[in-house]
Amino acid sequence: MAAAGPRSALRGALCGLLLTLLVFSFACEACEKAIFQVPSRIESRTVVGKVNLDECLRHADFIQSNHPDFRLLDNGSVLTTRGVVLSKEKTSFTIFLYDTTIPIRRVITVILERQKKVLRKRNTKETVLRRSKRRWAPIPCSMQENSLGPFPLFLQQVQSDAAQNYTVFYSISGRGVDQEPLNLFFIEKDTGNLYCTRPVDREEYDVFDLIAYASTADGYSADLPLPLPIRVEDENDNHPIFTEKIYNFEILESSKLGTTVGVVCATDRDEPDTMHTRLKYSILEQTPRSPGLFSMHPSTGVITIVSHYLDREVVDKYTLIVKVQDMNGQFFGLMTTATCLITVKDVNDNAPAFRQNAYDASVEENAFNVEILRIPIEDKDLINTANWRANFTILKGNENGHFKISTDKETNEGILCVVKPLNYEENHQVTLEIGVSNETPFPRDVTFRGTTMNRALVTVHVRDQDEGPECNPEAQYVRIKENSAVGSQIKGYKAYDPETKSSNGLRYKKLHDPKGWITIDEMSGSIRTSKILDREATPRNDLYNVTVLALDQDGRSCTGTLVVNIEDVNDNPPEIEQNYLVICKPKMGYTDISAVDTDEAIHGAPFYFSLPNSSPEINRIWTLSKVNDTAARLSYRKNAEFQEYNIPITVKDRAGLSATKILRVNLCDCTHPSQCVGSSRSAGVSLGKWAILAILLGLALLFSVLLTLVCGVVGTGKKKGFPEDLAQQNLIISNTEAPGDDKVCSANGFLTQTTNNSHQGYGGTMGSGVRNGGQEAIEMMKGGHQTLESCRGHHHTLDSCRGGHVEVDNPRYTYSEWHTFTQPRLREKLHLYNQNEEHIPSQDYVLTYNYEGRGSPAGSVGCCSEKQEEDGLDFLNNLEAKFTALAETCTKR
Repeated sequence: MAAAGPRSALRGALCGLLLTLLVFSFACEACEKAIFQVPSRIESRTVVGKVNLDECLRHADFIQSNHPDFRLLDNGSVLTTRGVVLSKEKTSFTIFLYDTTIPIRRVITVILERQKKVLRKRNTKETVLRRSKRRWAPIPCSMQENSLGPFPLFLQQVQSDAAQNYTVFYSISGRGVDQEPLNLFFIEKDTGNLYCTRPVDREEYDVFDLIAYASTADGYSADLPLPLPIRVEDENDNHPIFTEKIYNFEILESSKLGTTVGVVCATDRDEPDTMHTRLKYSILEQTPRSPGLFSMHPSTGVITIVSHYLDREVVDKYTLIVKVQDMNGQFFGLMTTATCLITVKDVNDNAPAFRQNAYDASVEENAFNVEILRIPIEDKDLINTANWRANFTILKGNENGHFKISTDKETNEGILCVVKPLNYEENHQVTLEIGVSNETPFPRDVTFRGTTMNRALVTVHVRDQDEGPECNPEAQYVRIKENSAVGSQIKGYKAYDPETKSSNGLRYKKLHDPKGWITIDEMSGSIRTSKILDREATPRNDLYNVTVLALDQDGRSCTGTLVVNIEDVNDNPPEIEQNYLVICKPKMGYTDISAVDTDEAIHGAPFYFSLPNSSPEINRIWTLSKVNDTAARLSYRKNAEFQEYNIPITVKDRAGLSATKILRVNLCDCTHPSQCVGSSRSAGVSLGKWAILAILLGLALLFSVLLTLVCGVVGTGKKKGFPEDLAQQNLIISNTEAPGDDKVCSANGFLTQTTNNSHQGYGGTMGSGVRNGGQEAIEMMKGGHQTLESCRGHHHTLDSCRGGHVEVDNPRYTYSEWHTFTQPRLREKLHLYNQNEEHIPSQDYVLTYNYEGRGSPAGSVGCCSEKQEEDGLDFLNNLEAKFTALAETCTKR
């Protein structure tokens, strides 16, 4: 459409030039005027009148009109070429008649006059009749997008039927008039001619819905408002645009024909479902150019593969310049281009290959965990991917597991190692077949460039080495009967020299013999029993392991195990498992007993239970019956009395070896055996060794307390001042009971725990104290209450409430001083006493008792020791003989 404009202008210019030449070359004469009465609106292809051509020019071979909306037919009829609306009272145009044979030209002037109506004003009292069907209707109207004018551009004429009877004035409203865009349209109120004032962009406004009004001079609405839509006809003025300037696609190499690479998409702002928005896609250029691998669907923009030559190892990236053009791709359509970057992704289509078909390596015998060969390979796939990384496999020759091959992640080489020692005497060389493949399996639908697994041969030469003795097999078995005589000789352990395959010159030593049952001959390796072997004493009841060391003349050695299989003999009679039984009479009429035999099954069950004849009374009350091979049922007769019976029971194994056991059976009047068991236990309480030791320890503590009292009496005649107190120097009420967990710092640096108003130590309650507000209240010995502050150093001071120093008439030491010097020493003693025979602390020797309330009115026990120096209580380490003997008894293992 854009290209048609210049051609029309050229055609018009040529016609104008031709007309000018005709005017100057032909004689021109005017004919009579033709006047026609026409309505203001004339439909297309309507005959408005007829002129007499014969009177003007009889032989006219060329006829032309200077008005594009009218043309003259051969019979003289004037015909409209399209719908015409006459905005003026008169419209004229000229028709030219040419006779080229004379030559001569005639001119006919055609005048069109609007039909005049006799108008009258509406009488306000006149009744207006409204018809249901009227000619007041919208005329289809449209305007070209981006029209070039001239402006104002006439669009159409609006007419009301009421105009035939009254003088009607027209007006319009809507978008484009009194709404944005303002003043785009206007209408002549007298004629109803509708005009546009400027070009319109359809992509911004595609239709304007105007409302036309017709009213008389006095404001009477002659007709209802008329909807007047004006559609903007689209012009192809928008290029199609791709959604992206650069598209990035990925495609696997060796993809099948027709595989989709990607899709491009473009949009066009022009009117949908028209040629202006009918897009066509195509590929303009491919880089590298050859061969053409891609195709694009013209309608959908889908890019597909059209060739088998998509190989990443040849080209890994392609660039496509793609084009989209509207007007369905016609040459005059608008177009846009975009770039497509296509990356070819790698697939495992190249198998790894060895550089050689055969390799050689060597290793010393007995060496292991050593690298002997690196095998390089080549793979054309993408480096450092699973398609490139190699997996090596030993296909043949490694049946004994001597070798291992792995992959170097950096170089992709195969690393062949020896992980199990090789024996030169067994094999001088080993031939391995190595295969290599990739981590990623080969796709089934890919055409391989070679075989899927390459193979190579590796010959490993074993170098000889002088070796020590060899213990093979490592575990050797011998059989010895249980209870064999001491000194019995049996064939023992044998090692050999791998070079000579002989045991000559080897010496043997015993490294480990759990129970010392075996001696070994140093030269021959044979063994002798040094003790009687007991099969039941071994962990597995039949196998006894002895570790043997074999040495050659050069001191090289090997270690082996001699497994002694001890054959069982019937040396253990069956034994009844129960010792004490309770039978509730009459609820229980019997009880079951069972026996076990530590010998092998051949010397074991079935067992035979019986009551000896030595006790007629027992045989009269009790009977035995068989339950199974290892159990019997012990029943009593009805006349049995309630008491405890000692019943001898003999049990014999299948080989006749027997044993008799005294079984204690309590025939009790109860409903459950636990009732009789509890009473029997309470009746038979006895003191054990630990209880006796605890009693002795308590006596020792009592002696210690008495000793301290005696020491206190000795020092009553002496006066003692209090050392200076470095603490808070306050006196508080001593009967305050507050919860909490506090520590009292003694003068010697030991911490004594105070919990719930109790002062706990190793030996029980050593004193009573309460921490309240950071202070410690200690009850003194005469019932009075003084405050001895917790200290941070090594001295204590008892001050009055006024801060002055107090002289105490009482010659005894305070509880705090006594506690300071006696606590660590008593603690050390109690720590020694609080151990069992194996010097292991046992918490059931010395028990700690919690504080159970305030002390007696007599007050606390005062200190009986006189403090003259720091070690004034060293006499506790040198007590008299009775106390020393008691301490030795308590600590004796």
